[in-house]
Amino acid sequence: MPLPGGLAFRNLFPAWKSPCCDALRARGKIATLSHMSLFEGLFEEWKPISRVAGIAWLVCYFVFLLYAFANRPHFLFVDFVNLIIHEGGHFFFSWFGETIMILGGTLGELLVPLLCGLYFFWHREVAGTAFCSFWFFENFLYIGTYMADARAQDLPLVGGGEHDWGTLFGQWGCLMQDQNIGGATGTLGWTGMLATMIWLAWRAWRDSRPQLHYLRERP
Repeated sequence: MPLPGGLAFRNLFPAWKSPCCDALRARGKIATLSHMSLFEGLFEEWKPISRVAGIAWLVCYFVFLLYAFANRPHFLFVDFVNLIIHEGGHFFFSWFGETIMILGGTLGELLVPLLCGLYFFWHREVAGTAFCSFWFFENFLYIGTYMADARAQDLPLVGGGEHDWGTLFGQWGCLMQDQNIGGATGTLGWTGMLATMIWLAWRAWRDSRPQLHYLRERP
């Protein structure tokens, strides 16, 4: 709302021009610049990926999708690595109570590729970010299978221990929905892997455009 008589706010409060206020404003600018420098890497351009590298990665991911689709919902070769991380997650999260310990296996499977992906994302590495994203979503395939087995408990367990999702769904009162939850989780995994491939293909196509223009302009 404007002040009466055309008075300015700083004329009513002379302290607005005081050295103290100038110092506060300067300090605020320094804090803003420090925050900008902290997140500067987040807004840099992605490091370019060549068309050859992009196509090679996409072919590998496509072959893996065919392999995973042909062997669904069984254990895949990459799940041996995920299994080691899963068991390590139980040990790590055992410090936070029984429920978190049981959930910790799945949390470990997801946190490891997520943290690796954040590293590559921070350094703007396209191939590394895509790989970790694909790995992250691949975990959802067997997590969904494990969830859907909560009532039947037909899957072989390491050491013959308790069924993680049978216990958790029993505690949460959703044991009867294990098939629906497991199916939705698996679908999320397939969707995420396909989205990762689309993003990688777009990045490779985008990064190859300047090279195409350069080749067209050559005599």
